[in-house]
Amino acid sequence: MAARGLRLRLGISSYRFWACNHSNWNSKRDFSVTPVPIPIPTQLEKVGFIGLGNMGSHMASNLISAGYKVTLHDINQNALKDFSEKGVPVAETPYQLSQSSDVIITMLPSSSHVMEVFTGTNGLLTGTSEVRPWLFIDSSTIDPQTSRRISRDISSCHLKENEGFTKKPLMLDAPVSGGVPAAQAGTLTFMVGGLEEAYIAAKPLLLAMGKQTIYCGGPGNGSVAKICNNLAMAISMIGVSEALSLGQNLGVKASVLTNVFNSSSARCWSSDSYNPVPGVMQGVPSSRNYEGGFTSKLMAKDLGLATASVAEVGLNCLLTADAHNIYTRLCEDGHESKDFSCVFRYCYDGKDDK
Repeated sequence: MAARGLRLRLGISSYRFWACNHSNWNSKRDFSVTPVPIPIPTQLEKVGFIGLGNMGSHMASNLISAGYKVTLHDINQNALKDFSEKGVPVAETPYQLSQSSDVIITMLPSSSHVMEVFTGTNGLLTGTSEVRPWLFIDSSTIDPQTSRRISRDISSCHLKENEGFTKKPLMLDAPVSGGVPAAQAGTLTFMVGGLEEAYIAAKPLLLAMGKQTIYCGGPGNGSVAKICNNLAMAISMIGVSEALSLGQNLGVKASVLTNVFNSSSARCWSSDSYNPVPGVMQGVPSSRNYEGGFTSKLMAKDLGLATASVAEVGLNCLLTADAHNIYTRLCEDGHESKDFSCVFRYCYDGKDDK
């Protein structure tokens, strides 16, 4: 169903050109690749990006490489300095950033950080009912209630300038999956909630940072999808770790049992792509002492969001509570910076595969 007042224009103001064989452009005889223009829609051209942590720094870099006019803000001055020294403009506050942006993207650690950026001192929505950006995209992993609250706050504002394609500013909650490697490679998956027409309009921007976008429904549904995805991921990792540890203690090597899993009904991402047993798989955190990857601290945070959501709707979700308790204890025992697959080692006393 079309949204009232949303008329997306298809104007193009800039192009990014790419060619595999650019070194031969001056040779008529050997010029075999035609530069491919990748259009940047006018309404997405000027992007304000807030949050230059492990994920956000790579996402912002990919937008810059794709030809978007990006301005940055972060409370970490060292993170800003890395970009400003390369000529990327920066802003001192979220509000200042918003005054030169068509679109705002936030990538922040928690719900409280997101609320501070939007409604705190010199925030994006502070002390005004008028905003310049027509679209706000929050890629933080936060609770759906906060996503929906901010979406309502934004929808009550007015645009300072009549953009011609929407009468009201809009918000998408668009958390991501793939972790730091995917953020760096530009292969993230975006789970998006909000008005569908806004999602469609924002896809070129999202695909400059990722390889896939999935529309999940109305406001807050992207956050719901991310919480549920990470809940399933945590429970899966715990289950695989428990089974592999049991197998080791009963005399079966983890590599043998993994082969059984991956050829049978137990096959899953935690067994075939992110195996938790050191020595079974190369290129995953378990092969480097659980360094890098998705930390136990972040998993505990996301499971806390899932636990709060369970309580809100009154469901009896036993595994959610158990998973949250397991990762909370891992963090309390000093393993918060280790990848979440370390549950195999530090919860089940699992051994290297030899």
